[in-house]
Amino acid sequence: MSIRRNGWHQRPRRAMTFIKLLTAPIRRLLNWSVVQFCIVVAVILFLEYRDPNTIGGEIYGGLDSLVAASLNLLSRAHELRSFSRAFLTVGLTIAYGFLVLWVFLEIARRIVRNCVDFAGRHNLFWLRDSIARDRGIAAYRAWEPLEHIRPPEIPQIVWEERYAWPANDEPPYPSLWRRIAFECASAIVVVLIVLVLLQEFTPIPALSWIAAQAKAVFWSVFGASH
Repeated sequence: MSIRRNGWHQRPRRAMTFIKLLTAPIRRLLNWSVVQFCIVVAVILFLEYRDPNTIGGEIYGGLDSLVAASLNLLSRAHELRSFSRAFLTVGLTIAYGFLVLWVFLEIARRIVRNCVDFAGRHNLFWLRDSIARDRGIAAYRAWEPLEHIRPPEIPQIVWEERYAWPANDEPPYPSLWRRIAFECASAIVVVLIVLVLLQEFTPIPALSWIAAQAKAVFWSVFGASH
C-alpha cells in the first residue's frame, strides 16, 4: 500500500518536470529580444493587412493614429523630412508594439504566477510538493551568495533577519513604485550626464538643442491653447 501511495505522489512531480522540460525552450525564446522583435513586426504586418472594419483593422488604425500624433508633436519642434519621417514612423510603430508586448507578457506572467500560487496553496492536482521543491531550490540559490559573506561571529538567524527576511515579514526592498521611480530617475540622470559631456567636450551642442526643442514643443502645445 505504501509503495502504491509513494508512486501516486511521484506522478505529479514527474508531470511537473515533463511540463517544465517542454516549456523551457519556449520561455527562453520569448525572453530573447530578437524573437520579441520578430513577433512585434509579424503582428504589425498581420494587423496592417486586415480589413479596417475588423477588430485587427481597428487596432492597427488606433496604432497608426497614435504614431501620426507623435510625428505631428515632433514636427512642431523640428522639421521632419522624408528620411526622418520614415525612420520615426517605423521606429515609433515598433516601439509602441514592444510596449504592448511587454504589458501583455507581464500580465501573462502575473496570471501564470497566481495560478501556480493557487495550485500550490490548495494542493491542486497534488502539485504542492513539486511547486514547493522548485521554489525552495530557487530560494536557496538566491540565499547562498548572502550566506557566503556572513561573518562567523554573527548567527545565521540574525543575519537573515537583518538582510533577507525581517522579523516583521516585510520585504527588505522598496515598494514597486519606489523602484520604478528610482529606475526612471537614474535613467534621466544618465541621459543628462551624457548630454552635458557632449555639450562640454564635443562640438555637438546636444544639451542646448534638447532644451530648444523642449521649449518649442512646450510653447506649441500650451501656447496655442492660450
